[in-house]
This record gives sequence, structure tokens and C-alpha cells, in this order.
Amino acid sequence: MATSVLGDLRGVYHRTWWALMLRGLLGVAVGLYIFARPLDSVAAFALVIAFWALFAGMVEIIQAIELKAMMKHWWVLLLAGLVSVGFGIAALFYYPGLSLTFAVVMVSWWLTLTGVLGIYAGLMQKNLGIQWGWTTAFGALSVVAGLFALLAPPVTLAAIMGLIAGFALVSGVAFVVGSFKLRSVIHL
Repeated sequence: MATSVLGDLRGVYHRTWWALMLRGLLGVAVGLYIFARPLDSVAAFALVIAFWALFAGMVEIIQAIELKAMMKHWWVLLLAGLVSVGFGIAALFYYPGLSLTFAVVMVSWWLTLTGVLGIYAGLMQKNLGIQWGWTTAFGALSVVAGLFALLAPPVTLAAIMGLIAGFALVSGVAFVVGSFKLRSVIHL
């Protein structure tokens, strides 16, 4: 039985290892493109945010309608979907400003709130008598970074795009290497 499953698994991977290779090559291409054409990449990022909001909102609306008979508060999901669709339409109408503003504000809020929570965690650690300095310091650094992100939107967008490009390159290389490793294991 185990041999049969292993054989089936090898067969599947033998037929699909190339998909990992393509995913990796796409990741490398996206990362290089973002580094080579940052302004075009920011414009595309704004479109991704707008279309994501539209798609997610439509899915939430459909889910709400489907769950109406089973859920008492189905309208909350419907409302969330309508807000998301409304944001997506507004983001396309006010392209690219609204989407990019959203990205900057979300990153700054995320940094600030996690920083405040980090400071709080550090103070809790202090009350417990354990080391608290690093936790508090990283919390404070996160608050400062959040405020800086809000005050310097171009730098924040550049950092976001740099992170996306870096992730795309690293994950792309990992997928390419993984596809070769998978292919070599299959041929054993």
C-alpha cells in the first residue's frame, strides 16, 4: 500500500515539477521587474489593491446571500462586501492615489499598533520580573517607524515595493531550486 502511494506521488510530481519551476521563474521575473521599474510597479500595485477589493467584496456579497438562510447576522458580511466593492470602485476612480494612500496608512497603522502592543508586552514582562528591555525597545522602534511611514509616503511605498521584490526574488529562487531537487528525487 505504502509503495503504491509513493509511486503515485512520484508520478504526480514527475508530471508537475515544471509548475514549481514556472512559479519560481515568475517570482524572479516579478522581483527583477519591480527593482528595474519601480514607478510602473507602484502603479500596478495600486491596481492590484483596487481589483482585490472588488473581487473580495463580490465574494463576500455572494457568501452573504448564500448564508442568509443559515445566519442571523448575514447582513454584516453583506455590508462588508458592499464596503469592499465601494472601496474598489473608488480606488479605480481615484487611481492610483486612493489605493496607495490605503497601503501607506495600513502599513503605518500596523507598525504603530504592533509597536504599542510590543511596549505593553515589555511592561508586562517587567512586572513579571523578566527581561523586558528588548521587547520594549523594538516596540518603541515600531511606533517610530509607523509614524515615519505616515509622514513619508514615498519612502513607505518604496519600502513596500522593495519587500515585495525581495520576497519575489527569494521565493522564486527557492522554487526553482526546489523544482530541480524534486525532479532529481523523482528520477531516483
